[in-house]
Amino acid sequence: MDDMDEIYRQHAKTVYKFLLSRTHDPGLAEELTQETFYQAVRSIDRFDGGCKISVWLCQIAKHLWYQHLRRHRREAPMPEEAPEFPAPSAEEGLLEREGHLALLRQIHTLPAESREVVYLRAFGGLSFREIGDVTGRTETWARVTFYRSKEKLRNGGIGDEK
Repeated sequence: MDDMDEIYRQHAKTVYKFLLSRTHDPGLAEELTQETFYQAVRSIDRFDGGCKISVWLCQIAKHLWYQHLRRHRREAPMPEEAPEFPAPSAEEGLLEREGHLALLRQIHTLPAESREVVYLRAFGGLSFREIGDVTGRTETWARVTFYRSKEKLRNGGIGDEK
């Protein structure tokens, strides 16, 4: 097993991006990244080498994210300070929100693996190589899966290959 400092240097960015794609909160993603490596150090003796270290770390990170969600099921408080830019009108806000919700509904109809690739790429900003590492697949698989998912979303689910 490599030195834990080297493992951290090699994989911290991937774990952070993975968590950022889930949390959409840089501070929380950083906190959970640190906790991920802490837990990895505590359980390094249980790592059997059956998968890549990056996959193992992202599994720990995902588990910590789910624990965080269970502990914090309450609504986030409203910010007390005024926005820097004028807020959109109620109508504009509703239209924008409905557009985002419609896209998320479409993404949700994708098969689980395709949905995860889209989330990691579009919302997490991970490269195809990083997505391949996280999912235990190849970079090419990640590219093809993302492209096919994007085409399926663009066509509204029409023309499924399988």
